[in-house]
Amino acid sequence: MSIEQILAILIFVVMFIAIMSGKVHRFIPALIGAGFTIILILALVDSGPKALWLVLRLEDFIHPSWWYHIGLAESHGASVNGGPEIGGVNWQTIVFIGGMMIMVEGLGAAGFFRWLCLFVARLVNYRVVPILVTFMLLAGFLSMFIDSITVLLFLAVVTIELARLLKFDPVPIIIAEIFAANVGGSATMSGDPPNIIIGTALGYTFTDFLTNTGPIAWIGMIVTLGLFYLFFRNILSQRPAEASNGQPNPYPQPREAITDPRQFKISTAIFIAVVILLVTHAQSGLSVALIGVIAAALTLVTAPQHISQIIKGLDWRTLLFFLGLFITVGGLEATGVLVKLADLIADASGGDIIIVIPFILWISAFSSAIVDNIPFAATMVPVIKSLSATQGLNLHTMAWTLALGTDIGGNATPIGASANVVGTAIAEKEGYPITWGRFCKYAIPATLLAVALCNIYLIIRYA
Repeated sequence: MSIEQILAILIFVVMFIAIMSGKVHRFIPALIGAGFTIILILALVDSGPKALWLVLRLEDFIHPSWWYHIGLAESHGASVNGGPEIGGVNWQTIVFIGGMMIMVEGLGAAGFFRWLCLFVARLVNYRVVPILVTFMLLAGFLSMFIDSITVLLFLAVVTIELARLLKFDPVPIIIAEIFAANVGGSATMSGDPPNIIIGTALGYTFTDFLTNTGPIAWIGMIVTLGLFYLFFRNILSQRPAEASNGQPNPYPQPREAITDPRQFKISTAIFIAVVILLVTHAQSGLSVALIGVIAAALTLVTAPQHISQIIKGLDWRTLLFFLGLFITVGGLEATGVLVKLADLIADASGGDIIIVIPFILWISAFSSAIVDNIPFAATMVPVIKSLSATQGLNLHTMAWTLALGTDIGGNATPIGASANVVGTAIAEKEGYPITWGRFCKYAIPATLLAVALCNIYLIIRYA
């Protein structure tokens, strides 16, 4: 290996370790890694300035096709000295997630999410068993359209509120919600961040994911829902506490969650419109980045009174994390490290798709269980592109395999996916700490079952 390849690997590994340690927010090591990667490319890579420009991909914004036809922006990349095309910063992912964050903040400011949770809880008469079932289904459904991190932010808080009221332990239900959010998010392009990265990098649409990963995602959802019921049947047998002082209904009413009725209706309409744009973007030609911009613009224009609250709530650190991550991975591409990794996988599998499917699926699942699945997905996308180009393996099959492996494998541990980190952090903050042992006791068996189902599905459908 060349010196630049060794340094690129070293920068990436140190960044990964720093992210895993959790001692600082993950955007800090990502940006530091990006800084060292930029220096490395300029100093050691042939045609360094050109390679860096391809990694940064700032020219994407001026190409109309980047805004109107998803996937065509990838053709603006070029090889460096005859080498493989460099993917670089995936601005589609960053712009889309930023726009959706703004829309979600607008929905939250109007009370939409808390209203929805209380509405569902009221439908099942605040009974614990139906709350677990309906909240799992709600987490899975909402995660198809908004990222699983956001889903856990409000769902965990409402679950704890109901737990205090109904006198049950919220930890098992929060674990089940985390699992459901990640599995539901694997069904579409806009659900889990790894899917956004895969979809925007390879030019897939919302419908592509829905028809390929969607069926097995919801099969896995139903099967694991039954498994969680068996795990938590003792807790689920509890009944709501009786109303005190003879009051017939001490439970919060959904309407109490609505802080701004007019804005609530407007925000709900914007959310529905954005979902329609996402579902139909293959037909309309709108890129997901443009849809994110539309969602943000509509939210800010229609909620001027909430602009300061929305901007304060925007998670800039996560966006900076994505930026630093993509630059660091771009360094691995520019130095040819990921091509070598693809060659190793090809040698190990013999170029047989029947071997490649479980290889990528289980490696992705295992890796995503011990490290954040976002950087793993960002690293593997150029690897499967190289495998397709050099070995003739079906890129679509490997993409669906990677998506399912990273999304569902991330369920196994408290740090496997961003939704896990958020859900467990909220529980701990509210006085319900979730230990690694307790989380993994339930999450690992469910993850193994779901990944095994995916393995069977992928082999039968694509091999």
